[in-house]
Amino acid sequence: MGKQNKNSVLTVAQIAVWAAVFVLPAAVNIFVSGNSSHAWGIMRGSFFTMFPCLVIYLINYWGLVPHFLFHDGRKKWFWILNVVLLVVLNRHFLHPARIPQEVVENLPVKLSEIWAFHLVSALSSALFQSVFIIAAAGIRYIVRMHKMEVQLEEEKRKTAEAELTWLKHQLNPHFLFNTLNNISSLTQIDPDKAQESIGELSDTLRYALYDTDTDKVPLSGEVTFMNNYIHLMQLRCNELTEVKTSWELPSEEVRIAPLLFISPIENAFKHGVNARMASFVHIGLHPEGKDLVFECENSRFAKSGEDHIGSGIGVENLKRRLELIYPDAYSYEQQEKDGAYSVRIVLKNLIG
Repeated sequence: MGKQNKNSVLTVAQIAVWAAVFVLPAAVNIFVSGNSSHAWGIMRGSFFTMFPCLVIYLINYWGLVPHFLFHDGRKKWFWILNVVLLVVLNRHFLHPARIPQEVVENLPVKLSEIWAFHLVSALSSALFQSVFIIAAAGIRYIVRMHKMEVQLEEEKRKTAEAELTWLKHQLNPHFLFNTLNNISSLTQIDPDKAQESIGELSDTLRYALYDTDTDKVPLSGEVTFMNNYIHLMQLRCNELTEVKTSWELPSEEVRIAPLLFISPIENAFKHGVNARMASFVHIGLHPEGKDLVFECENSRFAKSGEDHIGSGIGVENLKRRLELIYPDAYSYEQQEKDGAYSVRIVLKNLIG
């Protein structure tokens, strides 16, 4: 429901409540007694009793509460103006009609007692009317808190979207430079393969720059992108490296977040390939019931310093994207054993 609609609903609700306040006593009397002859008199009494309350409510709801109570430097004026308002609306209690002296002398009660009665009446009336000051402040506070919560959620959503956009476009620039260098070398050795690689690079960049400008993309398009990406990464590998891929798509169309599995593939080639030793990179995607499973396994070679597999900005970006896009609906596992490193990502309940 939009902001305008919510404001309209709140306004209509307040009008309905106040209409009920003025009409309900007469309606109850008619219902109980079955006599409508006194209805107009009861409504007049309700009007004279509740009209000052309505004035206090409206002045506070539209003026004093939003412009004074919710501003730290103006809060005292909220209280001062409300005290003045209560005094003005109840001043008639503090000015009893002048009673001639001869009448006062014959009254069964003292004049001070009459003034005390008027004072108590004024205080009682002011106390009753204060309830509507509290009601106006309470409703305004609830509206304000709801508005702040909506704004906070909107800011969180915008922040998450901006973060996702940034994370999504984290194709390593080294990939582009290395691929161009490899293609440049191929032009001298195998021009046909170089031409084919240029086409794959063009498709890869087009997909990354244009086709992924949405929350979710078809899984088939993502698999084509990963295939092209892997073929380009293979340009830097020699005959000692074994690269295998296995793509098993679900029978029905599935959409996933774009560029989600690039970091594990990039890490596999970065850390799992050695030009002087036998290496392997195995990558697969398949359904398991309603889950979609991505697996990447590669040979592991020890790295010096902090540059080791399973760490780095790419992996952290991937985990952050999974948490933002698939909260409580994914699993991420990484394992090192027997000279191999593997990553397994499960997107839960994605199929069907």
